[in-house]
Amino acid sequence: MADYQKPIPQASPETEHFWAGCKEGKLLLQRCKDTGKAYFPPRPFSPYTGSRDVEVFEASGKAKLFSYVINHRPPKGFEDEAPYAIAVVELEEGPRMMTNITECEQTPEALELDMALEVVFEDISDEISLPKFRPAKG
Repeated sequence: MADYQKPIPQASPETEHFWAGCKEGKLLLQRCKDTGKAYFPPRPFSPYTGSRDVEVFEASGKAKLFSYVINHRPPKGFEDEAPYAIAVVELEEGPRMMTNITECEQTPEALELDMALEVVFEDISDEISLPKFRPAKG
């Protein structure tokens, strides 16, 4: 972790619970209590109703690959990872999130849209673990 040279997300009061969950190996989402709909990214109000009547819950960690682009010209700090996929996954609970796909060739042949994925966490500092996704096992 001490050698991590890439940008590190900074937790805010609105996202602190999300990053704490990731550090514990849990993908935490929020849900509007009025509609029952989950949402991401974290915020203190429902994007559906504007209500502050929301709750945090642990997501299943299951997703499917919704979209991606393979980056062959990485920015500074990411040179050792090229090429790599910048992906959007659709979580089983409904929201979509931007992430990376790991433990998989970074080619169009290996990255099939709608492929089943599962969350994994990469520890990058004492405070932050990044949620990434890999092909689902089984």
